Amino acid sequence: MTIRVLLADDQALFREGLETLLSVHQDIQVVGQAANGQDAVDQALKFRPDVILMDMQMPILNGVGATHRIKQSMPGCRVIVLTTFDDKETVFDALRAGAVGYLLKDVGSVQLAESIRRTARGDSILDPSVAAKVVAEFSRVSSLVSATSSEVLPEPLSEREIEVLRLLALGLSNQEIADRLFISAGTAKTHIHNLCVKLGVHNRTEAAMRARELGLA
Repeated sequence: MTIRVLLADDQALFREGLETLLSVHQDIQVVGQAANGQDAVDQALKFRPDVILMDMQMPILNGVGATHRIKQSMPGCRVIVLTTFDDKETVFDALRAGAVGYLLKDVGSVQLAESIRRTARGDSILDPSVAAKVVAEFSRVSSLVSATSSEVLPEPLSEREIEVLRLLALGLSNQEIADRLFISAGTAKTHIHNLCVKLGVHNRTEAAMRARELGLA
């Protein structure tokens, strides 16, 4: 199967170099190039790529905004961030927007090609420095869950419920939460119902407000 790839980066020379590097792989086909985030959205809808290599800092619309819009229209499209930035804020903004991979631009060409293949198969790919930040954040959240459960809530929240609650606080719908966590909309609805019970609230709006009060969003 040929993997259709869209390149989104504001540097033409970098895009052209990427296309040249990827052209040696017979199972990878570059179907388009985008010079800004809005162009990436438009070309994604036009070419329907399997995987998008997305820069973060682009004019008109940045990579986070472009990823979010693309995932809304094409939830099955797999976005790999390819950038020079690995600060925690950028990383988590990209992951919350729906990116399933995060690589730095010093990645080798062979590793990049293999990352595209793995992402197309459904894996998530993180640069080691980025993975360390994600692990640290999960550890922080786990500690917060433990403290919150014992000091504030009568019933503890699971890590999955914390994930759902944080996405709920961002204003995402049940379907968007389901797409982000790779679960069904029915499962997302069940998690939200359980959250409302555990948080002692009556609806999703109150749950979102409670999440902010607890420092979970």
